[in-house]
Order: sequence, then C-alpha cells, then structure tokens
Amino acid sequence: MIELLRKRRSIRKFTDEKISPESIQTLIEAALRSPSGKGIHPWEFILVDDDDLLAGLSESKQYGSAFLKSAPFAIIVCGDSTKTDIWIEDCSIAAIIIQLTAASLGLGSCWIQIRNRPYNDEKTAEARIQELLGLPEHIKVASIMAIGHPAEEKPSIPAERLSNDRIKHNRWA
Repeated sequence: MIELLRKRRSIRKFTDEKISPESIQTLIEAALRSPSGKGIHPWEFILVDDDDLLAGLSESKQYGSAFLKSAPFAIIVCGDSTKTDIWIEDCSIAAIIIQLTAASLGLGSCWIQIRNRPYNDEKTAEARIQELLGLPEHIKVASIMAIGHPAEEKPSIPAERLSNDRIKHNRWA
C-alpha cells in the first residue's frame, strides 16, 4: 500500500484510450466496498463515459474542472443526505478508495472538488451538476473523479519533502 501511495499523483492529462470493462468493474467493486459509518453506505455513484456529458461536466465550476473534457471516464461521487449526516466523510472515503484502485490498475485520476464550489455568481457547481444529471435535491454531489490512461508522468514526492512538522506526539506542543 505504501508503494501505491508513493507513486499516486493527480493526473489531468489522459490518452484517448478507453478504460476496459474489467477495470471499470474493478473500480465499481472498490467503490461499493468502501467503508462507511455504521455501514449505512449513503454514497451513490454515477459512471460517465459520454463525451458530451464529460464536456458539460468539465464546465461545472469556475476553476479546476476543464481537464475533465479530455478524460475518457468519470465517476460522480454523490451522497444521500437523508441517510446520515456523515455522508460527506463517507463519500470522501469512497473517492480516495476509487483513486487508489485506479492507481493500482495503472490508471491516472484526479479528484475534482464540487461541494461548496461555485458554478457562477448565482449557482453552485453542485446545483449545475444536479441539473445536468437530473439528480433529486437530497442527492448531494461531493466530487468528480476523472479517470483515464495517463498522458503525463509525475515523479513521486521525495520523503524529505513530506510535511513532518505536522506530526505531533501525544500533545500539540
């Protein structure tokens, strides 16, 4: 696992190669096996491989989502806000499980934050995606996971560049 964490990086450039059905099935299984508080599983996942929809989703927020247009695949990570008040945490856990699984399959991925991000001055990114996908009001959008075969290579972050000053032992000071 530590080797996977060492090599995983956010990838925003993808080749045109489609993701195999077997890899998609593995990503789905990983998402569905994600832990959640009290086993409630409030997450919902929307798989997107339609180029027009990916292009529309790439414009769902003002900054940081344009690269989605070039991704061959995305998973929209949503949460049912009526099931539990920790849907955000559960969706975040599922999103990172998806990213690590993608990396284990040799795929690149990048997390696109949606919750609490603007689409424009009048509308949130979440509201825009709810419109695009026809989501009911209680289904909240946490993030989009862009996934594909990487068209860029990023080196691992060296251990000496890790933020070890953020580690405390027993007490803050």
